[in-house]
Amino acid sequence: MVKIIVIEDDKNTQMSVKKILRDLDIFKDDEVEVEYFTKYTNTLKEIIKDSSDHKIYIVDIELETKVSGIDIARFIRENDWESEIIFITNHDKMFETTYRSVYEVYDFIEKFHNMESRLKKDIRAIFKRNFDNKMFKFSSRNLNLQIYYRSISYIYRDKEARKIVINTDKTKYAIYMNVSDALNYLDSRFKMVHRACIVNMDSVEAFNWSKGYFILNTGEKIMMLSKKYKREIEEYYERNS
Repeated sequence: MVKIIVIEDDKNTQMSVKKILRDLDIFKDDEVEVEYFTKYTNTLKEIIKDSSDHKIYIVDIELETKVSGIDIARFIRENDWESEIIFITNHDKMFETTYRSVYEVYDFIEKFHNMESRLKKDIRAIFKRNFDNKMFKFSSRNLNLQIYYRSISYIYRDKEARKIVINTDKTKYAIYMNVSDALNYLDSRFKMVHRACIVNMDSVEAFNWSKGYFILNTGEKIMMLSKKYKREIEEYYERNS
């Protein structure tokens, strides 16, 4: 279970954070929950002390109570060094004070300076780095595969073998399955880019639509790219920018 804990007493900012989190694709997984607080409470205290869940804290530094966001963050670090803390504030002058007071802060975001794009970027990066344990799972009479999504770069159809080939950062796996059916085993980071090819968007460095190839972040060039899928890829980048 991953919990996102938002501690914010300004109603408008809290609504903005709710919208930002709704726009992310992380909630397709039932193992993600969000809880909202306007101040330090006994319930929040128990959540902080509970080490059974991974947590991301989004904390307003200046709460209208005696217990500030910095105080809450200090308490978090007294009990938990694993969870991430993202501070949000109206005042950039709080930056230095915050970093002197609390160890291991993931980010410091000004509410009126690209908060939406920065917060989305932070949450995606944290999930990719810390909580990305989803797997491609396939079983047959002679085979039992479990491959982390993050390890898969692309999947293509081998016409001669009549199998799909799953390319990972370490090796390749060939199984009897259609390319279109393989999408049902994957999540939204995987996109069709050719009728015989699926790519992990996190593994792509660049697309060359005019010449029909894409380049992986390993430098490998794959000559399997169709303009038929260009709009879908552009929409993916728009949603995730």
